[in-house]
Order: sequence, then structure tokens, then C-alpha cells
Amino acid sequence: MKAEMEKLSKTIEYLNKNLHGKPEIGIVLGSGLGDIVNSMENRSTIPYNEIPFFPISTVAGHKSQLVAGTIAAKNIVCMQGRFHFYEGYTLKQVVYPIRAMKMLGVSTLVVTNAAGGVNPYFEAGDIMLIRDHINLLPDNPLRGENYEELGPRFPPMANAYNKQLIELARKMALSLDIHLKEGVYVALQGPSLETPAEYNFVRSIGGDAVGMSTVPEVISAVHMGIKVLGFSIITNALRKSQEQGTTHEEVLKAAAGAGKKLSKLIHKIVENYV
Repeated sequence: MKAEMEKLSKTIEYLNKNLHGKPEIGIVLGSGLGDIVNSMENRSTIPYNEIPFFPISTVAGHKSQLVAGTIAAKNIVCMQGRFHFYEGYTLKQVVYPIRAMKMLGVSTLVVTNAAGGVNPYFEAGDIMLIRDHINLLPDNPLRGENYEELGPRFPPMANAYNKQLIELARKMALSLDIHLKEGVYVALQGPSLETPAEYNFVRSIGGDAVGMSTVPEVISAVHMGIKVLGFSIITNALRKSQEQGTTHEEVLKAAAGAGKKLSKLIHKIVENYV
């Protein structure tokens, strides 16, 4: 426990020296969803491999760098590339940057991902506002000795996705004429993409979208009292996934297309967030 907090302290010491301003909002960008950084002003970029104790992303579509700047005069820190259990990292490593964000001053977190659509009414390119999640990963980032300095032993997850932020997202999407779908995100281990039977299983337990990320970061954020807002870009429709399957290249292409709309929406949310 002491060693982990010492590592975080060294990470924060480095970041405080190299980032301008105290960030209040953190953003985690998934596969192909890096466009939001282009709307940030006063940007500074730090590759993950220069940050003490940070993991390094190994996935195509993830740039593996931390970007800080401002949107509407609000200080933002953005993960352009995240970490996954399937890369071989422990979930404590996966959420290490989220814990660092909290210690930097972040009180609100926006998480995004590219996900497979298991709701039959979803189409590729849809944006889903995450109302809730189901964790089917074989671990939990809070397993083991609790970090009392960061949060309670048994954090409640009934309102993991902040209701006020969800309502703000709905209003801002309406103002931009962006049609949001809403639903439950289910996290699987990966890295193999889902079989037709797995798609059907996820749907049968209440899932609307399926992916391999996000849930650990949200659990860690809620543990530390951070407000969370989440979005999934739907990269493929249920019927196509069952009949033909989906490639990672198709995921990146679909994410890039809808990512511009999502970036515009996130920018609008940050502008109007008090």
C-alpha cells in the first residue's frame, strides 16, 4: 500500500512540473476517438513512456500520450489511449492513470469507447450514452487491500454514471441535433471479438453494447468520488456481427466517423458544465 502511494506521488510530482494548470475534468479516449484533443487550447503533450510508472498502450488506434489544455477556459487532462486487461496489464495498472488524475485535481471524468452493438435497434455509427454497466471481466481494480487514502472499502455503484451529467448530455445532444441512443455497457475480457452466441448472451443479461474497457476506470473513479459520464460509439450492428463478424479495422473506421460528432458533443458539454 505504501509503495503504491509513493509511486503515485512521484507520478504527480512529475505531472505537476510538466502540465500547466490544475485539471478539473479528465477525458479517456478509446479506439479511434482522439479528435477531441484538436479542440483543446494551450495544449501540452506528454508521451506515456516519459511519465513515471505509467503503462504504455500497445493497441492500434491509441496514441499513448497524455494531453492537457483548456476547453471553454476549463482545465482538461485527456488520455489519448487507454490500457486494457487483455494487453497483460493488471486492473490496478489499467486504472493507475485515473488515480493519478484524482490526485491532480480531477473531479469529473468523461469516458469513451468503441463498442459492439448488441441492441437490435442500434446501427454502426450510433452514439450510446452509458446509463449503467455490467462487469464480466475476471477481476476488479479494487480487489486486494483497500486504498483508504483514495476511497472506501465498499463503494456504492448504484449511480456510477452521474444523473446530472447524463441529463446535461441529453440537452447538449439535442441542441446539436445529435441523436443519442442510451443503454448498458458490458465489459468482456477480450482480445478476441465476440462470437454470435456471446452477443446473444450479452443481450440476454440486459446489455446494449459490449467492449473490453471502461468499466475498470469507472469503478476506480467512483471509488474516489469522481463524477462519471460515459459514451460508446457503436461500431457494428448486431445482425452483421452475428452473420459476418467484425474486424478491428472496421471498428477503427466506424469510431473515426462518429468520433467527430462525439467530440463536438463533449466540447459542448464541457462548455456548459458548471
